Amino acid sequence: MIDTFGNRVIEFNQSLCFKGQLPKDFSVLNPYLDNIETMEVMKSFYNKFYNDKQTRKFIIGINPSRHGAGVTGVPFTDTKRLESECGIKMNSAYTHEVSSVFLYDMIQQYGGVELFYKNFYINSPFPLAIVRKVKGNWLNANYYDDKELFQILKEYMIAALKSHISMGIDTSKVYVLGKKNAEFINKLNQEFKLFEQMVVLEHPRYIQQYKSKEKQLYIDKYILAFHDELMH
Repeated sequence: MIDTFGNRVIEFNQSLCFKGQLPKDFSVLNPYLDNIETMEVMKSFYNKFYNDKQTRKFIIGINPSRHGAGVTGVPFTDTKRLESECGIKMNSAYTHEVSSVFLYDMIQQYGGVELFYKNFYINSPFPLAIVRKVKGNWLNANYYDDKELFQILKEYMIAALKSHISMGIDTSKVYVLGKKNAEFINKLNQEFKLFEQMVVLEHPRYIQQYKSKEKQLYIDKYILAFHDELMH
């Protein structure tokens, strides 16, 4: 295997395994074990957009959702945008994820997927999907929804963040999506000194759900924050 940024990500995803004992009613889903095609489309994506050794800036999400990366293996990317924007078709699933809509509208205005993924790498401190049982139904959950859950996942998250960095991340500045997420990443950063500077942006899901009328303002805010990278 040639040592490229993309292959480092693929190797990381292939090795994902969480065996910790979770609090009652929480569960972790590994998309790569649930669907063979997830592994294939994830490889196609990273081989297509990360087939180089270039350093990139890191954009940190929370943890994969069941309908986005929980199906495609690609952060903030549902099957619709995986096909329409990235040119990779997934046959075994069809998903629509609200965060994915915002992210790819922003990427379009940034200059398109090729340019964006050449400059940025997106992933999560906890790289597997978390679900919680509520009234008999399994719903998406965040790593910070429960204090005990966070404490159990913390060590794994630190190891994952260090793995992401080792792929070729420029640690001088990191972009964190979601204010609550940023509080936790900031705590981890103070303890483990991973990044020099943190830029906090509203989470795509929050924007799509609650601020959709002002969506363009948020797209502009993202692009302004990313502007340094465009200048290079």
